[in-house]
Amino acid sequence: MSRINRRDLALLALRAGTGAVLIAHGTQKLFGWFGGAGLEGTAAAMEHMGFKPGRESAIAAGLGEAGGGALLILGLATPAAGAAAAGAMAGAVSVHAPAGFFNQGGGFEYPAFLGFTAAAVGLAGPGRYSIDHATGHYFDQRWTVLLAFAASAVAAAAVVAKRAGGRSDAAPEAADRG
Repeated sequence: MSRINRRDLALLALRAGTGAVLIAHGTQKLFGWFGGAGLEGTAAAMEHMGFKPGRESAIAAGLGEAGGGALLILGLATPAAGAAAAGAMAGAVSVHAPAGFFNQGGGFEYPAFLGFTAAAVGLAGPGRYSIDHATGHYFDQRWTVLLAFAASAVAAAAVVAKRAGGRSDAAPEAADRG
């Protein structure tokens, strides 16, 4: 049996912490858990923020966060998980950017940090303590990194551009705090 590797243990801790926060935010949107607005409330907020159609946007944001977070925790399809979460956070950053950088002023600091962290894990890989490792990296191939991040970047850019084309200058809503 091999000894515990600090790098792999650190990746597990980073995946677990980041994934748990993403799951909490995604389930706020999808189910109203943890004081969230739920799907209907989030859909209305998304419409108000310029993401149309609101319901589909709420589902996509919630699944990107909760689904990406769950996959990160498991270390399963890690490039796709990191890319999905980072793409969802790009949408949140676009909402918070007009308020500046710092979170206490409603800025984009927090969603940017979550997005960069998820992306970094997706790029670094899950480490030894993961389902990807246990399955011989079947869902964590070199080509999946490029494909997942390219698809996420294109999708996020399209969503943000569509929002910018038809949005009102509304302040960030409680339904999109990350």
